[in-house]
Amino acid sequence: MSINACAQLVEAADIMRFRTTMAAPVAARAVLFPIHAFCLEVAKAPWVTKESMIAEMRLQFWRDVLSEIQENKAPRAHEVAAPLAGVLDHAAALALDASVTARQWDIYSDPHENEAALHRYLHATYVIPMHVAARLLGAEETHGKALNRLGFAGALGRYFAAIPALQEHGRTPLLDGRADAVAALAKETVQKARWGAQNLKGVSKSARAPMLDAMMHLPLLRQAAKDPVAVIEGRLGQGPVKASLRLAGVSQLSNWAVF
Repeated sequence: MSINACAQLVEAADIMRFRTTMAAPVAARAVLFPIHAFCLEVAKAPWVTKESMIAEMRLQFWRDVLSEIQENKAPRAHEVAAPLAGVLDHAAALALDASVTARQWDIYSDPHENEAALHRYLHATYVIPMHVAARLLGAEETHGKALNRLGFAGALGRYFAAIPALQEHGRTPLLDGRADAVAALAKETVQKARWGAQNLKGVSKSARAPMLDAMMHLPLLRQAAKDPVAVIEGRLGQGPVKASLRLAGVSQLSNWAVF
């Protein structure tokens, strides 16, 4: 029940998460890998079965894990639950409950009720875990707004990249999938993310580590702003060389305004 088990899960399921976490200071990895592994386990719960009740039960398992952490109960003998209990405090476990609840949307085929609902979904499933990890690694509450804006950009970049797969599974990921609407949302999010990146002065390298993934997904949003049809056609992406160079830059420099 080790951090290594969580790292192996992340490496197998999400190579970008793995690479950005390995670019973080060693001490930060011990916090990040259990949180990332938890998010991956929660994210896949609705997709491993076609039975909605079983999917709901899988999500409930993780809500129970978080409740037990809040109550200081002995952690379950689970490859992710036990390491997770070792890094979360009461407030973190309470906050992550919203991430589990939000994943109920993935079980069913109903579209998001409105644009605000989509924003809440992205905030709960991506921004909240990022906030939790950043706080545990030393980020201050005063950086909350910057974290929100940068985190939403990372969430939207990942969501855009997943749209073809969501559509194949019968989901309606966007209420307004017109090219101009997609481009406008991407452009607005990039502008807000740039403000967020510029207002993270004083945040330590460890506390920045949870935000590396968001920084790595900004190029996808810039691409979507210029070529919104690429979102629907599944053409978003950056080559391995550019991705490696970007990761080297954002993981070493403290001034993210240049990215």
